Amino acid sequence: MTEKEKMLAGELYQANDPELVTERLEVRKLVKTFNDSDPENTDLRISLVRKIFGKAGKNFWVEPPFYCDYGSNIEVGDDVFFNFNCVVLDVCKVTLGDRVFVAPNVQFYPATHPLDPVKRGEMWEYGKPITIGSDVWIGGSAVICPGVTIGERTVIAAGAVVTKDFPSDVVIAGNPAKVIKYLV
Repeated sequence: MTEKEKMLAGELYQANDPELVTERLEVRKLVKTFNDSDPENTDLRISLVRKIFGKAGKNFWVEPPFYCDYGSNIEVGDDVFFNFNCVVLDVCKVTLGDRVFVAPNVQFYPATHPLDPVKRGEMWEYGKPITIGSDVWIGGSAVICPGVTIGERTVIAAGAVVTKDFPSDVVIAGNPAKVIKYLV
């Protein structure tokens, strides 16, 4: 397997692999152009988002600045909104359903590292996919950790650190996040 194939499969891979370094550099150029774009040039912004993201549904909007590792591993549904300063370390799939609202400073971290300091020092890492259901609202500065799945219509409070899966129709908050209210 190539390092990219290992990365996408959630296995340990070398982050400094030349193919991966090249792909990250290419998307960073697109992201820089996007982040530096004129706010009135919406056609350019939409075009760049469609080049950066693996899948972008209709009426998808991202407020710059925005940052990601590869972009191609991010899939979003229709009517999704990312506010300012969001980060997606998409070493594997990050999937958002329809009508997901992402507040400023939200961080999606599917990327992680081995606990063994020697392996970390040798640039080994791996990822676990993140899946967000439709109609989810993610509050400002929330952090979504590797391998998390969030059910539909869930609200993630500002500042929450989401370290595990949560069902549909709940409000979660805290560090680590826990259910504070059932919506149904």
